[in-house]
Amino acid sequence: MARLEETTQNGPVRTCVGCRKRAAKRELLRVTAGSDRNGQPAVVPDPTATAPGRGAHVHPTRECYELAVRRKAFTRALRAEGGLSSAPVEEYLDPRQTPTTVADGQPTRNWSKSS
Repeated sequence: MARLEETTQNGPVRTCVGCRKRAAKRELLRVTAGSDRNGQPAVVPDPTATAPGRGAHVHPTRECYELAVRRKAFTRALRAEGGLSSAPVEEYLDPRQTPTTVADGQPTRNWSKSS
């Protein structure tokens, strides 16, 4: 028997893997298993929700992201073998808080934040 999708007046409902609260699908960021810039397995943002495969949802906030990382919820929700880097999602949520890199790959000072 097919499982019926729960809906509200706002559309489909999903559960955030970070805080475990239910919210309208449009309020959450969908993430999928993919690869980072170096080709390593990673959790990648899917803001258009069009990527194929299993997805998970998280509130697009630093707090929910950190809870999901601490609980290892991305790996579990995406049923991934081994660990997945969540750096691409962190960069997507707040690119100003991620150090920029120069051509040799060394981090540089991020001048968008005050010291």
